[in-house]
Amino acid sequence: MTTVLTLQTDFTIILRILIAFLLGSIIGWERERHGVSAGIRTYGAIALGACVFGIVSLSIVGADPSRVAAQVATGIGFLCGGVIFRQGDYVKGLTTAATLWATAALGLAVACGMYFVSIFTTLLIFLLLLLSQMKWWKKISRKVKSSERGMD
Repeated sequence: MTTVLTLQTDFTIILRILIAFLLGSIIGWERERHGVSAGIRTYGAIALGACVFGIVSLSIVGADPSRVAAQVATGIGFLCGGVIFRQGDYVKGLTTAATLWATAALGLAVACGMYFVSIFTTLLIFLLLLLSQMKWWKKISRKVKSSERGMD
């Protein structure tokens, strides 16, 4: 059984989906800007999809919403496994996989009405992705560029 939805509830749900999409798209925009194949459309779709799954799970009377949340995490984890590639000793795609997974979590948070948490999470993910562009980060990071390994 599902709950009866009012027009006001519909607008709240639509607003949540829109917020999740926008937050996910912000992260996707940052990734797309740096040439990563998973961009605005991918991150936006993951955030809004996770949000819709969360909303549906919260709307089913007598259901355990945590089961749907757990399956979203598992499903996104499976999807993320497809973006991780290994070339010799070098692994590529871990950051993309991790941020896709975190983006699904922020979509679920929006579904639960945790707007501040979602916005804060988006900001943290965005800042985390910007670290690699910071001069001071490059100085303290121990990663060796692929060109220095002879992988280019």
